[in-house]
Amino acid sequence: MSITCTKEYKYKIELHAHTSPCSGCSEIPPEKIIELLHGKGYDAVQITNHFYPGGKFMQSEDPVGTYLQDFYAAKEAGEKAGMKVYMGAEFRFSENSNDYLVLGVDEAFLRETVTRLDMGIDAFYREYHSDSLLILQAHPFRNGMTPVDPASLDGIESMNLHPHHNSRVAIACQYAMEQNFPVVTIGTDLHHWGHEGVSATRTKVLPENETELVALLRSRDYLFEVGGCLMQPYTK
Repeated sequence: MSITCTKEYKYKIELHAHTSPCSGCSEIPPEKIIELLHGKGYDAVQITNHFYPGGKFMQSEDPVGTYLQDFYAAKEAGEKAGMKVYMGAEFRFSENSNDYLVLGVDEAFLRETVTRLDMGIDAFYREYHSDSLLILQAHPFRNGMTPVDPASLDGIESMNLHPHHNSRVAIACQYAMEQNFPVVTIGTDLHHWGHEGVSATRTKVLPENETELVALLRSRDYLFEVGGCLMQPYTK
């Protein structure tokens, strides 16, 4: 990619990040994840903590309120640092171990769905699919995952760059092209110190909120960045 292209797609967004203690697999507190990403030149991050039946937050008197504590802590830190922080969630249903990144969520949506995590992805998509929401299968070719019917998805996370997992990125990218998904995304799947900055979504404009983020991804006008190198996500 040319320098001109780099300057045009100047904003850096991390679309897949987990914080501690909400996601028990993460070791980075919300305030620190902002500090780390801000230090790497990111303009925004989407917090996608695990939203699933076995989560510790489910044991609290107010599961969604407890779940959102990390998000609001990150958002407050982001406001101080001049970074946008978007609310997302990584859903898992009781039917299997698949994970789904759901973008465009808000507190009301999480409160409505928290008691319905036994419905499965097909029923979930039929009921909640809309232009203001994106339902993407995360790392569909990682061990333990099963690619689902493309008709129950808006797209997939074709490039998951978690250094501790083999997400079979090449297979996922080939699959995305074969299925002609409307949306494909990239994410670091950030959990651990030292992994910040592995990947980013590069954009011409910086979405002000979750609604604008969904619209931007639906427009397909963005680039992937891996290790400082830019690439086009939609090529054949």
